[in-house]
Amino acid sequence: MIRLLIADDQALVRGALSALLSLESDIEVVAEVGRGDEVAPAALAASADVALLDIEMPGMDGIAAAAELRTRVPSCRALMVTTFGRPGYLKRAMQAGAAGFVVKDTPAPQLADAVRRVAQGLRVVDPALAAESLAQGDSPLTERETDVLGVALTGGSIADIARILHLSEGTVRNHLSSAIGKTGARNRADAARIAEESGWL
Repeated sequence: MIRLLIADDQALVRGALSALLSLESDIEVVAEVGRGDEVAPAALAASADVALLDIEMPGMDGIAAAAELRTRVPSCRALMVTTFGRPGYLKRAMQAGAAGFVVKDTPAPQLADAVRRVAQGLRVVDPALAAESLAQGDSPLTERETDVLGVALTGGSIADIARILHLSEGTVRNHLSSAIGKTGARNRADAARIAEESGWL
């Protein structure tokens, strides 16, 4: 029997996934959580074999939750299931230790099969997303440019970004200018949007 944890901040989605996967004779849903920071403690408490993780959750995103699982509960393997099939997310999730990555419109039988394969120690990746990820390549942004654009997403001023990241305003301007050039954006808001949509933030 595969012991499954489901993590999604939308109760309706969580319930639907649980109901669908519970129909499988070899899968038992042993825990459901709505926040990323609840994943590792719940996986530990329920002795979960596989954790089905949404990416966008409060408390901690699914990618960070997968990384925490790998450290705190290495016996539980992470399978990302997301609405957002962004190539950058795929790469970041795999680097964080996720064993699989599928999109939410995956048919139920295929999703159940993905859970089984991940439980067996295999990797499962949505083929269309894998091809797109390979075509797109790695994020062109440095770690600091990523930080600056992440804060820029909230719409703060140069001074706000500098204060939050403990940088000088001149340094922030330089990083933003570089990020705008690398993303081919018109301005910092556009650069932040492009980076987010690519899954680099």
